[in-house]
Amino acid sequence: MMLLMPKIALFVGGELEWFTTDFDYFVGVDRACLRLLELGLPLNLAVGDFDSVSRSELEMIQSAAKECRIAPAEKDDTDTELALKIVFQLYPEAEVTIFGAFGGRIDHMLSNLFLVSDPELAPFMRHICLQDKQNKITYYPEGSHNLLPEPGMTYVSFLHEGDGELTILGAKYELTSMNYFQKKIYSSNEFVDGPIQVIVPNGYVIVIQTKDRS
Repeated sequence: MMLLMPKIALFVGGELEWFTTDFDYFVGVDRACLRLLELGLPLNLAVGDFDSVSRSELEMIQSAAKECRIAPAEKDDTDTELALKIVFQLYPEAEVTIFGAFGGRIDHMLSNLFLVSDPELAPFMRHICLQDKQNKITYYPEGSHNLLPEPGMTYVSFLHEGDGELTILGAKYELTSMNYFQKKIYSSNEFVDGPIQVIVPNGYVIVIQTKDRS
């Protein structure tokens, strides 16, 4: 049966100490496929060049996965970018949560943070979030958006990828034309007693809701 708007979990190669499992479809990227199998979770789709697994581990992944896409090691996309492109080809309306995006190599983490800078993924930015125990990252394109607090999170930060003046209204620290100052990331803001309105002049904004380590 075809899933029209599935909730998809995409497991990648960073820290996977925390995740949730209330999803319709599970995707493993490269070595993270083994983690899904260790956890006894489904492996609906396996994607990657699999240069970080042994031959026997790859055979196990291929045997367990309902579908396996093996990519060449030399390619323009990261394995995560490739996996997302395949997912949205299959399910354009999917809501994708990425686990394991942080805590590994810094270049991988930054590639994950700026996934939607890829023109093929930009149209799907509202369908993508990155999450771990302390952080949830979402993306908003040009325009006006009302943001709601994520349960359990304390702070909200804004990273604008684009030109012009970002506007933040209804937050503890507002940013308007009256007090605008240019910064790469406006961090450690907070919700007050309602939604925050963010107005993105162009490009997109990365919204990071986070909390301190307990």
